[in-house]
Amino acid sequence: MLKMSTLFLRTLRDDPADAEVASHRLLVRAGYIRRIAAGIYSWLPLGYITLRNIERVVREEMDAAGFQEVHFPALLPQDAYKETNRLAEYGPNLFRLQDRKGGAYLLAPTHEEMFTLMVKSEYSSYKDLPLSLYQIQTKYRDEARPRSGIIRGREFVMKDSYSFDLTDEGLDVSYNKHRIAYVKTFDRLGMRYNIVKAVSGAMGGSRSEEFLAPCPTGEDTYVLCESCGYAANVEAMKSTVNAVDGSGVAPMQIVDTPNTPTIDTLVEVLNVNFGGGFTGADTLKNVLLVADGKNIAVLVPGDREVDLKRLQANLPGVEDLRLFEDADFAKNPLLVKGYVGPQRAQEFGLTLYADPRVAPGTSWVTGANQRNQHALNVVNGRDFFVDEYVDSAEVRRGDPCPECATPVVIDRAIEIGHIFQLGRKYAQALELTVLDGDGQSRVVTMGSYGIGVSRAVAAIAEQTHDELGLNWPEEIAPAQVHIIATGKEDLPFDTAVALGVSLEALGRTVMLDDRRDASAGVKFKDAELIGNPIIVVVGKALVEGKIEIRVRKTGERLEALLEQAPAVISGLLK
Repeated sequence: MLKMSTLFLRTLRDDPADAEVASHRLLVRAGYIRRIAAGIYSWLPLGYITLRNIERVVREEMDAAGFQEVHFPALLPQDAYKETNRLAEYGPNLFRLQDRKGGAYLLAPTHEEMFTLMVKSEYSSYKDLPLSLYQIQTKYRDEARPRSGIIRGREFVMKDSYSFDLTDEGLDVSYNKHRIAYVKTFDRLGMRYNIVKAVSGAMGGSRSEEFLAPCPTGEDTYVLCESCGYAANVEAMKSTVNAVDGSGVAPMQIVDTPNTPTIDTLVEVLNVNFGGGFTGADTLKNVLLVADGKNIAVLVPGDREVDLKRLQANLPGVEDLRLFEDADFAKNPLLVKGYVGPQRAQEFGLTLYADPRVAPGTSWVTGANQRNQHALNVVNGRDFFVDEYVDSAEVRRGDPCPECATPVVIDRAIEIGHIFQLGRKYAQALELTVLDGDGQSRVVTMGSYGIGVSRAVAAIAEQTHDELGLNWPEEIAPAQVHIIATGKEDLPFDTAVALGVSLEALGRTVMLDDRRDASAGVKFKDAELIGNPIIVVVGKALVEGKIEIRVRKTGERLEALLEQAPAVISGLLK
C-alpha cells in the first residue's frame, strides 16, 4: 500500500516554466518526473510505477506472442555500426565517446546490429528459424531540440524486437504476429490509436507502419480517409496525378514581371497585365536545396510549400538536406533568386525533382532565369525534363485519398510504435547466414518492431487528462484505488487502512492518503491531480456506516456501505 504520509512525493500547484504540453505540465506537477537537463528526466516513485506497469503490459503481450526477452548494454563499441553505415547515417544524433584506452563507443539509439550479431553467434541452420527476440532498454539520441517533456527526450525507454526468418513469406508471418501483439498491447493500455502507412527512413527495409496516438499536440501529422479507412503518415502518402496532353499548349513566352520575387507578387502582376484569372496553383515554384553537398531543385505547384521532412523521407540515402542560402546563390550566379525556372536545370548542374502534381504535359508560369522576368506556357516534357518524381509538396486536408479519391482529413498524433520489414540490409552487412535444407548458405531476412515505453506514459496522459489533472486507465495507474482519510479522529484513518487491506486481498492496488496535517481540500486536489481511477473518501459518512466513491474518469459519485465497499469498488474496476 502506498501511504502518502511516507511516500516520496511533492505535488506542485504551479506549472513548470518550461512545460509546453499538458503531459509535461501534469507529470511534473503530480510528482511523477523531474527535469535533470534538457531532454533528461528522473522518475519519482509514482512515475516509475506507471512506467513499470506499461513495461509489464508490453512484456506480457510479447511473451504471449512467443517472443523471447534478452537484454543488451546501452554502451556499445562503434564497429558494428560502421559496418552497417549507421554511424554516418545517424550523424550528430549519436552520443559518441572514448574509453581510457581510446576505444570508440556509443550510447545505443537502437540495437539492430547487436541482435543480428547475437543470432549470428548462436544459430547456423534454417531449423533454428523463425525466431523473435525483444528487449526493454534505455536508448540515447542527441536530439537537436529536445522538447515536450518525455515525448522527445535524449534518454528514453523503448521496447525493440527483431524477427529472423529464412524467407520473405516467413517475414510476412512474423510481421503480422508483431502487428497483432501491438494491437493487443495498445488496447490494454487504453489508448486511442491509428495504424498508418509509413516510410522506413534510416532504418531501411520495405513495409513499414506506425501506431499513432491522436493528440492535438502530437509531433506527427497523418492523413485519414473516413470513407475507405486509408491512413498514412504524411511522409508516406502517395499523390496520384496522371499525365495530360500538353501538345496544344502555346509556345513558351517570356514576359516582363518587375519586382515579383514571390508567388503572391507574381500572381498580382499576372492578373493585372495578362488577362486575369491566375492563382498560385497556375505557377510553378522552384525550391533550391543542397542535398549531401549537391545542388537540387524541387518543383511544386506555387500554392503549396515543399515539406522538407516528406521530401527527405522520399529521398533514400540523403542524410543532410537544407534550403539554399545567400552564400549558395553567390557561388551559383546563374541561379537568379526569385526567378529560377526549370528550363535550364541541367545546364545549371541541378538535379531536377518534381512532386507528382507537376505531371507530364502540365503547363505552368515559372521563372525565366532572368531578373524581373517569368515564362508563360512552360510545359513539362517539352520545355523542361524532370529527373525524378518525388512526393514532396505539403499535404492538405481535402486532398484526394490515393485509394478511393475521397477527400482526406488530417490529424496530429504521437508516434507510440513502429514496425518495419527490414529485409536483408543488416543481415547482409553483418553476414548473418544459415544453411537451408539443401545445405546452401542463405542470408536471413529480418523485421524490426519498436514501442516507445516512456513515451507511452506521456501519450496516455495527453489523451486522458482533464482540467483537474491526470486520469489514468486502470491497467497502468500507480494505484487502482486512492483512499482519502479525512478529519482529526483516529476512526477514519483506521477504517481507511482496513479498507485498503481488504482491497489488496482482492488483488487491487491501493494508495492511501493518511496525512494528518493536510486538509481535506488539499487531499482532494492531490487525488484528482495524481489521477488514479477510483477515489474513495472515508469521512463524515462513516457515522452512517458508509464511504463515498468517486470514479475519476466520469466524475460519478456514489455511496456504499462499508462492509460492501470492497466488492462495489472491485465491480467498478472490472
